[in-house]
Formats: sequence, structure tokens, C-alpha cells
Amino acid sequence: MMCSTPVRNRSLTVAAQILLLSLYAAPPTPDSHFGHPIGQDRTTLEWAQVVNYFYKLASESDRIMVREFGKSTEGRPMIVAYVSAPENLKRLEYYRQIQKKLADPRTTTPEEARKLSAEGKAIVLITCSVHATELASTHTAVEFAHRMATDNSAKTKAILDNVILMLAPSINPDGLDIVTKWYRKTIGTPHEGTSPPELYQKYVGHDNNRDWYIFSQAETRAVVSQLHNPWHPHIVYDVHQQGAFASRMFIPPWLDPLDPNVDPIIAQESNMVGMTMAADLTAAGRKGVVVNAIYDFWTPARHYQAYHGGLRILSESASARLASPITVRPEQIANQALGYIPRERSWNYLEPWLGGEWRLRDIIDDQLIAFESLLSTASSRREEFLRAFYAVNQRTIERRTPYAFVIPAQQADPGAARKLLETLDFGLVEIERAGAAFQSGSKEYPAGTFVIRMRQPFASFAKTLLERQHYPDLRQYPGGPPKRPYDVTAQTLPLLMGVAADTVDDQFQAQLTLTHDFSGFRGGLLSQGWLAASDSDAWKRVNAVWSQGRPAWRNPQNGNFYLGPAQPPGSIEIRKPRVGLYRGFMPNMDEGWTRWILEQFGWDYKSPGNTDIRTGNLRSKYDVLVFADSSPASIQNGYRPGSMPEEYTGGLGLEGTAALREFAEQGGRLIFLNDATSYALDFLDVKAKNVLKGVSNRDFYCPGSLLNVRAETGNWLTFGLPSEFTVWMEQSPVFELDEGVAAVRYSQSPVLASGWLLGEKYLAGKPALVEVPRGKGTILLFGFRPQYRAQSYLTLKLFFNALLGPSS
Repeated sequence: MMCSTPVRNRSLTVAAQILLLSLYAAPPTPDSHFGHPIGQDRTTLEWAQVVNYFYKLASESDRIMVREFGKSTEGRPMIVAYVSAPENLKRLEYYRQIQKKLADPRTTTPEEARKLSAEGKAIVLITCSVHATELASTHTAVEFAHRMATDNSAKTKAILDNVILMLAPSINPDGLDIVTKWYRKTIGTPHEGTSPPELYQKYVGHDNNRDWYIFSQAETRAVVSQLHNPWHPHIVYDVHQQGAFASRMFIPPWLDPLDPNVDPIIAQESNMVGMTMAADLTAAGRKGVVVNAIYDFWTPARHYQAYHGGLRILSESASARLASPITVRPEQIANQALGYIPRERSWNYLEPWLGGEWRLRDIIDDQLIAFESLLSTASSRREEFLRAFYAVNQRTIERRTPYAFVIPAQQADPGAARKLLETLDFGLVEIERAGAAFQSGSKEYPAGTFVIRMRQPFASFAKTLLERQHYPDLRQYPGGPPKRPYDVTAQTLPLLMGVAADTVDDQFQAQLTLTHDFSGFRGGLLSQGWLAASDSDAWKRVNAVWSQGRPAWRNPQNGNFYLGPAQPPGSIEIRKPRVGLYRGFMPNMDEGWTRWILEQFGWDYKSPGNTDIRTGNLRSKYDVLVFADSSPASIQNGYRPGSMPEEYTGGLGLEGTAALREFAEQGGRLIFLNDATSYALDFLDVKAKNVLKGVSNRDFYCPGSLLNVRAETGNWLTFGLPSEFTVWMEQSPVFELDEGVAAVRYSQSPVLASGWLLGEKYLAGKPALVEVPRGKGTILLFGFRPQYRAQSYLTLKLFFNALLGPSS
């Protein structure tokens, strides 16, 4: 309780009186702490200020408790504010244990669950500013936290009594500071409101919310391991921003399709919560609210909690120019958008917003209403959310088919198999190991086999990652263009990683023990000290040997490695390549993913930019240069003059093109990934063409799927890969050659392995990976992303072979 006039006791020491006064001091207002009103035009927040504010707020309010739960990639503290009634905060662990019990119906009876649901609190996690240019929600979090600390209305008191809110004011604090620093630097210049010329997360930039099932980044791992997994929130509200020229805010219901592994209870609750938020925004006089548009409910890369018993709510607010206001003219409002027409009234867009002033403050105002609406729903339906959470997990453990996924201990790629199981284990999937041989149907499995049974609370997470996806053929109208998915259509980890995994429908008997040790895979270590080229871990060991100054050898016939003290017969010494990964001024997520992969596997590399390459003499510095997925225009031209400060404009230009030609002629290797291959076709005179160029998406469409390919026999690029496998294809180029050779071709039929594909005939038998001689060197064209989002361990070996070069 607060007291405006604390009583002073003369018998107390000065220090004690100061302490007593501080206990009754009013929580600091955001305005007083930051020196300006929250949401004022052209004001942004530094992360250290935000952290300090939350700690001050907690020190002056018994409704807020702040904890650091991890460090960002660059070492900034990641904090969460627990917001609830004082008596709830004193019993946080008690309520967390209630959630733990409700999460596992195998150990909690329905009667126990009813009692716990009556007693527990609704757990809500709000995550802000995962995309750092979408900075409004951090401001909203600051203002909302102060409101919850000071407001004594009946609605706020009900929320505090019934809800435990975990408020994370930013889950990308590095990016928040990158954007703030850039914005302040450009205020008052023609470049005010632009995005910074660097990724706003060190490695993955905007892709950081596509990391929710591979868990590669420090921020993702901290949020999942410290907030999601211990607390099992009933609702996770992920706060985003979108473009400026359509709706003012999107809220679920989602568009089709809905991943069939998401329980209908979760989908219906999402519909209910979202529609209530939309109604409350409209009742508050806020226009431009759209539902059931733009965003689907398919990929687990963005919906972790939906596979763990809770629901994930997304809102997308229209953006300003960071913190600078904009004026939107009526004619600038979009004519079309997925699921609605922004200029017209419809059932899911009842009050169109048709132009006017739009500010950071407007975004905050909308988000404040949305925050309160969501928490009021959680409060008023507290017991229903707890019961539904238990019911979802109960329905999951009652699943009858498949019975299990079985991962044999003998694997071509033990490193990838271990990574797959570690990923599932991190996502709370229970993995067991057979202590003795067992039989399923007509198949025998030896001792040491790993088994993932589906009768466990979070089996839906395992199932969606292990099975093949069958994305529906959705069209804008019959026979018309496809309805694009919001992200991608496939996530089958065994195919991405090259791991053998069997789906077993019928129940079997086996001696199984829960394990978190996945080190027992066989297949990487061959006889007489050789390492299999198929084992991802072999590449780490090769790089480790090089870092110690020791030699490494390779079999030129199959690519296997030998790291012993002396060269074995028939082998060739392989030398550490000097790798350059091109890094222009235009932020490139694929380049960031590539950097992350190189570092994880121990590759040394440098990041030459435009000036470095234009200077020439590249062969004296590099053996191989890599160009990550990017458009040819971004490589050649970069930012156009005037669009950014002059020092960030331009690309390789004609000088850079000439330098790359010289590099290849003198024996260097040029590697182009996915769309960057068009640069080689357009500027390096590679005599090949992309057969998909100009083809309508009515005829060909592959928005992120796994496709079947075959390796050409005897090609050095395919060392360590099976003769048939899958690659990640996302509207990627497909080649016809007038020179060079294909190392990998698409299968004749079927081409689709998982996801969605229209126009198989354009791919059948066509080259997907091409080797083109150029002078003494080579140009390598990857018509796909072999290092896709740190998931495609199988095709990483194609990329690593390309870095190493032919062993002959």
C-alpha cells in the first residue's frame, strides 16, 4: 500500500528513515526518468535507460519484480518484469509449480487439475521489439508498467489479482540500441527514419523471430529456457509493427492455413482473444483494425507456445518512420492486401483508416488498449485458461497415431542427429533410449536406438518438426495466383539435417529410459582413424586441427578425412582456405546466417566490403569468396545515391566486377548462393540462364519447401552426401547450362518432399548446383540456400566442400 505522508520516527537512524521514505515514494513517471513524454516525436529509448527505469519502478512498487534472465548476443542484460498483486509476487514459485503440474496430465488427475485451475493464475508473457525497427512496443511496455504500478481502478486491480504478467520490454536489446544510435545520428537529415545499414541483431537481423524451433541465437535460447519453458504461459503476446500504408493494426484470427498440429482449443482461444482486442480498440475509437488477414497460423518458427499448450497472439501496428511522424495521403493507401482491401469496408476490416497523420504516439496508444484488453480477458477468464491448458495437454497425450518417431543410432551424420535431438530436448520433448533390441512390425532396432513417443504433453512440437508438411494449394481465386504463406511451408528437420527417422504408427514394446545424452550415435568414426565426410562434426574437428597448426588429409575419392600424425596412403593434404564472405552496406540476413554457421563450425573468415573488393589483388588475400543470397542489384549498386549517407551508398560497380573476374581467372573460387547467382549470370558472363525468370507464379511457385534432388556421380562437391537427398528451395533459380557441369540436379518425379510446390515440370532433371570453370578458377552457383537458417545440416556439406575446394 502507498502512503502519501509517511510518519517519521525520531528514534530511527537517518539511514533507516531514508529507507522508510523510499518504501513509500511514488514510482517514478516515465517522463521524469527519460526527460520527455513517452512517444514524443523524434524520441527513442536507449536500452540501459529502459533497464534502469524498470529497476527503479520495481524498487518503488510492490506490484513489480524485475529479473535479469540472460544476456544478448553482444552482452546486454535481458530483463523481465513480473507484474501482479503483491501477494502473488510473494508466491511466484507456488504458481509456477501449479503450471508445471497442469502441463503434465500423466501425473495430475482431472480432479487435481480442477482444484489447481481454481487456485492458479493466468500466466501471460508479452514480448516487445524482437524486430528493432519496430520500436514502439518498448515505449508501450514502459508506460504500461507504470500504469500497472500506480493505477487503482477496478479493472487494473482485477488484472493484478488474477494474472501474473511477464513483461519483456525488448527481447532484442542489441538491435534496440543499434536502431536508436542510427536514428539519433540521422535526425534532421534527409535520411531521418531510415533503417540502419547493418543487421539489427548481430547474425540474423529480422529473422530472429524465425528462430523459435532451431534455437540458434542467444536471445532465443534465453527467452525459451527462462520464460517459456519454466512458466508455460497460457498466452504469449508478441508485439510487432508492419508497413505504413494499409491497416493500422492486425490482430488474430489468423488466415488459413492452420498447422494441423495446433490444437483447436488453442486456435479458438486465439480467435476469442483477438476479436475481443479488436472490439476494444474499435470501442475506443481506433480505426483501421483488421482481423483474419495477412498472417497465417502455419510455421512453428513463430509459434513456439502453440505447441506447448498455450496460445500466441500477434499484433502488427502500422509504422511511422521509426519515431518520426508521417502523413499518409488517401491515394497512398494500398489497393490490395492479403485477406482484405485496405480501401474498403469488410467484415474483417470494419472501419478503414484512409489517411492522415501517423505518429509513434498513435502506435503506443493502440498497443496500450491491446495490452489492457488481452490482460482483462486473461483476468476474467482466468480459470478457463488454466482448464484449457490442461485439456490441450491431455488431448495431446491421448494421441494414438503415430505412436512414435524412431531415430536409429547408426546415422550417416552423427553430428546432425545429435543436433536434432538436442533441439527437440531444448523444446521440452521427452526422448528415450532403448536399453535392448526391440521390434516394430517387421523392423528390428538395436539397443541404443532413440525413441520419441507421442503420448507426452509437448508431442505436437516434435511431430510438426519430424513429419513432412502437406501445405494446401490455396489460390486467390479458382485458377488464379497462389495465396502466399506469410513465411514458409516446410520445417521437416530430418530432411533438412539428413537424419534417418522412422514414423511408427503402431504401438510396440521396448525397454526405454528417458535421456538427455545424445552422444551415442555411430557412423562418423571409420576404421583406421578416418572420419566420414558425411559427419557434420568432422568439419569442426578439421577446423580445430588447423587452428592448432596441425595437418589434415582427405581421401580424393570419397572425401573422408584423416587427422592422424602421419599422412596415410592415397590421401591428399588439405590446407585451410582463406575465406572471404562479402558484406556490403545493405543488411543481409542470409549473410548473417552464413557468418553464424562459419563461426559455429570453426571456419576462419574475413568480411570484405565494396572497397576491399574494388581494390583488387584479391588472389593474394583469398582462396574463396562467398556471396550470400541477395539480389544482383544490391551487390552491384548497393544503396542508391541520396537514399543513405554518401559513405553507405554504392556497390561493387564495374571495378568490383573486374576484380572478381580477375580473381577467378587467377585460380580463386567464387561461390554464389541462391539469388546471388543472378549476379554471376548478369555480370560475370556465365553462360547459363535461370529457366524460372519471367515465369508467372500461377505456373511456378515454391515459397519455402524441401525438394528432392540427386547428386551427380563422382563430383567433389557432393562428398559426404547420399545419392538422393533434399534441398531448401524458396523461389530460387533453376539453371540451363551452356558451359560447366551440374553437381546436383532436381529429381524427375516427385520433386516435392515437404511443403508446397506448383510447377514441378520446370524443375524436373534441371541443375540445382553448377560448377563453371573460369580460367584457373571456378564459379559455383548454388540454386538454393545450403545453410538455410542454421537448419540445413545436410547441405552444409555441399557448402563446406565448396569452401575447401577439390581434393586433387
